[in-house]
Amino acid sequence: MTAEPTSARSATRYDADTLASLAADAAAIKARYPDPRSGLLPMLHLVQSVDGYVSRDGILFCAEQLGMTPAEVSAVATFYTQYKRHPNGTYTVGVCTNTLCAVMGGDAIFDELSEHLGVGHDETTDDGAITLERVECNAACDYAPVVMVNWEFFDNQTPESATDLADRLRAGEQVAPTRGASSVCGFKQMSRVLAGFTDGRADEGVGAGEPTLAGLRLARASAAVDGGEPSGGPAASPEGSSAASSAEVPPETGTAQSSAERKPTTEDDVEPKGGSDD
Repeated sequence: MTAEPTSARSATRYDADTLASLAADAAAIKARYPDPRSGLLPMLHLVQSVDGYVSRDGILFCAEQLGMTPAEVSAVATFYTQYKRHPNGTYTVGVCTNTLCAVMGGDAIFDELSEHLGVGHDETTDDGAITLERVECNAACDYAPVVMVNWEFFDNQTPESATDLADRLRAGEQVAPTRGASSVCGFKQMSRVLAGFTDGRADEGVGAGEPTLAGLRLARASAAVDGGEPSGGPAASPEGSSAASSAEVPPETGTAQSSAERKPTTEDDVEPKGGSDD
């Protein structure tokens, strides 16, 4: 019996060509995992790369492909902030306002961009170019304050440099991140990359910058002073040396900092109080 075409079974409103393309990409995603349901996160990025957000049709498509209910897919799509539930701009401009970036000026950058663009958190400019959002942490504290455009780094920003960046994006100019790829791509293209489909730009641009490398050098120097590996890499100490032997000693339980051998110190430790039936 000939299998029914996917388009005939789908409750989505994708046209036949789009549905066929999505189904082929979904098959590649599912093939990566022993349990195909594990492919939900990249598959949500996949449908976002087509619609520009996780649409109703995108949720139905993921549910059909993975044997899940739309409610189960929606529960995941509404949990993670990288999945947008309404149309997103061409560029997501995320301003880190977590502790260090905030202290270094992140809040001032966000406030300036919000006033300059006329939008608030998770809102999109009228021309559809920029969606502005607060980001809890961009994992780049050594470059604070940091702004990201479609998750590409723009380090050591100021309110003035951030508004200039936004103006260039709205004007359609190419902008180069501080680190990473040589240019910023659109939100849909980045969503496809996050789905696991390479765009061939992984080796472009600058990798780790000087502040990160300085921290690495300090960590290695400290390890060398404490008997660990020197900055050149793995220790080349002769077999049987104190550095080599100390690295081979497994950690012990029951020491001063371990709870494995802790003795009860209160009545609650011995017999925890719980609710009674009285």
